[in-house]
Amino acid sequence: MSILLFLVLFPLLSLGHRLDGCEDFWCNNDGPVIHFPFRLRHQPKHCGYPGFELHCNNKNDTILELPSSVHLVVEKIDYVSQQIHLYDPDQCIATKLPKLNLSQSNFRNADDLTVLFNCSEPFTDSNDGYLVPCLGSSGYQVHAVTSTLSLDFLLSGPCTKIHQYPYTESTFGENKLQLNWPVPLCGNCEFKGMDCGLKDGTKLSETHCFNRNMTHKGNTKQPLIAGVVLGTALVCIIVFSLYQLYLTSRNERESRVRLEKFLDDYKAIRPTRYSYADIKKITDNFNEKLGEGSYGTVYKGRLSSEIYVAVKVLHDSKGKGEEFINEIGTIGRIHHVNVVRLVGFCADGFRRALIYEYLPNDSLERFILPVSSVSLISWNKLQHIALGTARGIEYLHQGCDQQILHFDIKPQNILLDHNLNPKICDFGLAKPCSKEKSAVTMTAARGTIGYIAPEVLSRNFGKVSHKSDIYSFGMLLLEMVGGRIKMDFKTNNHTKVNSLEWIYRHLEKGEELKIRIGKKEMWHPNDRPSIKEVTQMLEGDGSHLNLSPNPFMATNTPKLNASPLSKI
Repeated sequence: MSILLFLVLFPLLSLGHRLDGCEDFWCNNDGPVIHFPFRLRHQPKHCGYPGFELHCNNKNDTILELPSSVHLVVEKIDYVSQQIHLYDPDQCIATKLPKLNLSQSNFRNADDLTVLFNCSEPFTDSNDGYLVPCLGSSGYQVHAVTSTLSLDFLLSGPCTKIHQYPYTESTFGENKLQLNWPVPLCGNCEFKGMDCGLKDGTKLSETHCFNRNMTHKGNTKQPLIAGVVLGTALVCIIVFSLYQLYLTSRNERESRVRLEKFLDDYKAIRPTRYSYADIKKITDNFNEKLGEGSYGTVYKGRLSSEIYVAVKVLHDSKGKGEEFINEIGTIGRIHHVNVVRLVGFCADGFRRALIYEYLPNDSLERFILPVSSVSLISWNKLQHIALGTARGIEYLHQGCDQQILHFDIKPQNILLDHNLNPKICDFGLAKPCSKEKSAVTMTAARGTIGYIAPEVLSRNFGKVSHKSDIYSFGMLLLEMVGGRIKMDFKTNNHTKVNSLEWIYRHLEKGEELKIRIGKKEMWHPNDRPSIKEVTQMLEGDGSHLNLSPNPFMATNTPKLNASPLSKI
């Protein structure tokens, strides 16, 4: 077993050799590995790219010299993301940043705007940005802040604005600076596990990838051939396992790079970004749990003595980040009284969280389940909640630059503030699309059973469109006026009671709705009104309502392409 494993891994062990004179180098065991585009002063010039020269000081720290003689210690180099992490050995990076001119270098920063304040009274609230002790003096403190909330707070207090800099506030408070380099482009080579270097006889900006085992002398093919010749089922299993590990690692890296690129593109309009340490402080180390869902756990938090928030910490199992990107990419761009507000987010490595405004009355589910709870609020208030929810959906469908389909309208996703005003939340399954498109393409069903429109489950029922949200909203309305989910706890079989046909027949006869009957049929998307028409119905007194065409006229006739979904 060990011999076969050695034969498989030996060719991989030879991949660490690089161009002659350009071997990997470390200033110390804990320091970053140094290779192209970086090089040390004693290495040949072809080992690095102009402007990427490093050196080791007498303490064996890795030093990068930036324009205007700014010397910073290199803490980490991320060759895939093309980022370098630096810190000031003198513990006061704030004194060096004013004279740093990155336009004369190959490096760029995050371009966030941080304002420094000199305050005559101490502030200990974590929301006042970062304290910069090395700039303070007797009786004064210097704070570095970015968020609008902190700026307003400090401007109203005994503080004076000193200056503003194009760096993140954590740079001043944590004494760390994160830069990236757009040129040369080597991240793709590093991602593939290959070397990167300049193309011979071409422009300096042109690079290429090459296999590491082809850059040194000697024959590396024999161990590889021997491994193939001696390959057995056991070797295949080992190779397959290693390949799976590689794919997993690659997918994680791709997800991380994709997420960071999205956040970088989203920089101009995104909410405040917090670190994971900030999240722990905001939630008092996750002290008060509000609830838990399939995508994460929600905790109560506090940004200040008066501002409370709900923090949803996403599960690690959702590592690809689609729900996270979808959520902040959708809700972060929209503002409406009936849509929950995204205050901030955390993307600290693989730890991700979303920070929303806190709504004290929980969700609509609390007031409609169980049945006895309905008496807690009046029918007028229920209509107010229904109308507000409809207006929120109307804004998503018609009020944004792009039409936003929610695909998960249900009582749990309708939050209520202190006045029971509804706010739509949880946009992890939302899908933006053009207003001109009458239908959208979906690769898989999305939503919650019992609220999913039939066409989302099977195209035999019609095309997926904004009418799918209308169906979910209709099911929500049924629950608000008495429709419920029946649970057979003896058989553990959960079924949704769809009483649409029964309701339709009673409305035709002008009869009062008193009981539920389980006829399981669904109407066609074309028969559903638009959300604008629904809003107008809820705003009226009900005297001019027209029933849609009866979809149950041919209940006993066979359906085309009959399947189990036909009886949903």
